[in-house]
Amino acid sequence: MITVKATIKASIEKVWNFWNSPEHITKWSFASPDWHTPYAETDLREGGKFKSTMAAKDGSMSFDFEGEFTLVKPNEALEYVMADGRKVEITFAETADGVEITESFDPETQNPEEMQRAGWQSILDNFKNYTENN
Repeated sequence: MITVKATIKASIEKVWNFWNSPEHITKWSFASPDWHTPYAETDLREGGKFKSTMAAKDGSMSFDFEGEFTLVKPNEALEYVMADGRKVEITFAETADGVEITESFDPETQNPEEMQRAGWQSILDNFKNYTENN
């Protein structure tokens, strides 16, 4: 598994809400400024599905990021299986410095692991910046 982390200076309730609400996901869920997420839906419960569309702003490409929740512990943890079968585990821990998010995921085989780590870390950093500034 590959793991990325960030500490967000916000309440656990705000972090959980911004992480899971489609109206917020569309504002932070992309790895670089030339991409965006024009669509997101979430059925936040065990067995519930989620889907977001990540797209290049120039329209040259897009893909759906989707899966099914296998664990939902509000303000604590999420686990899901992506459409391709890879697993993701996310924990939310309150610390003296804010909420630490730890996200671990099974790597895919097309891209180097370091590239995948950098992409997921970039998205997590976008989340941190968006949440702390909104």
